[in-house]
Amino acid sequence: MMTRVRARGEDVRRFIVEHVERHPGEISRVTAEHFAITRQAVNKHLKRLVLEGCVAETGNTRSRIYRLAPLSTWKRTYEIVPGLEEDVVWTKDVRAALGQLPDNVMSIWHHGFTEMFNNAVDHSEGRTIRVEVLKTAASAEMSIADDGVGIFRKIQNELGLLDERHAILELSKGKLTTDPRRHTGEGIFFTSRMFDSFEILSGGSYFSHEFGKPEDWLLESKRDHNGTAVFMRLHNHTSRTTRKVFDAYVSGDDFDFSKTVVPVNLARYGNDALISRSQAKRVLARVELFKTVVFDFRDVDTIGQAFADEIFRVFAQEHPDIRLSAIHANAEIKRMIDRVRGPLSSRDSSRD
Repeated sequence: MMTRVRARGEDVRRFIVEHVERHPGEISRVTAEHFAITRQAVNKHLKRLVLEGCVAETGNTRSRIYRLAPLSTWKRTYEIVPGLEEDVVWTKDVRAALGQLPDNVMSIWHHGFTEMFNNAVDHSEGRTIRVEVLKTAASAEMSIADDGVGIFRKIQNELGLLDERHAILELSKGKLTTDPRRHTGEGIFFTSRMFDSFEILSGGSYFSHEFGKPEDWLLESKRDHNGTAVFMRLHNHTSRTTRKVFDAYVSGDDFDFSKTVVPVNLARYGNDALISRSQAKRVLARVELFKTVVFDFRDVDTIGQAFADEIFRVFAQEHPDIRLSAIHANAEIKRMIDRVRGPLSSRDSSRD
């Protein structure tokens, strides 16, 4: 009997740790409902977690807030000088800062850190890189910030793109690099797909990707951020592996990076509708590098005939070996795509 009680208590405490960040003010109620126990019973487990240093509490009884308490924090600044190597920094400093983690989780952190740190060394044109690690009972977070020119601005300038937003659109597709001799352009794309959350803050723009969501998010930052700051977060006990993430974007038998998901909404500026061929060409830039292209229409309400025609008829006919598909398209967008793909579309091949 005692063993069963202890096991259930461990289940309750694990549930609290897993969910407290999403329900900081209601974790007692949420836990009680999940296990069909009283709030008083839940509060005993909360007190134990507080005493163990896993959870921190603030506020009075009626408005008490619980948060995961940091188990460890670590930070260090590195000067960007000849001989600074990401694998050495990982082995000597960062791996130890992350502490004990399952092999698959540590492998993801190894990949993510070395890719992002190397990008800062090779591309930032900055003087320093600051690395911070915060670990809780549930997850670990890492930030890698340099004081360089800024990743979005650098991509925009070196590739002659319209603005920083255009740079993020290209970055989200993958296979984008300003130095093809030394980099494949796959690092940021795959790293962003491995973590629970992956964010880049640079200049006046904020790029974000959450695991399990095909789309990327572009937000306007409240202040202009010098350099580039990358933020990564990962659960300490995820079953995810680097191999699973790579396999999700492989098609065919050659095991290359041949699939991309294009967030179409990033081609918009403000409330502009997606109606022109020039906008479509912006969406289509470099997608010929892939064998499978998925256009994600989430948060897009409508598209124009010329926009749809350029992608789903003109480009499709010019690249018959590339498989094109659309996801999260509403009924109106689906009808427009079907219209330009249909037999009648050949009668109207006018171009803007």
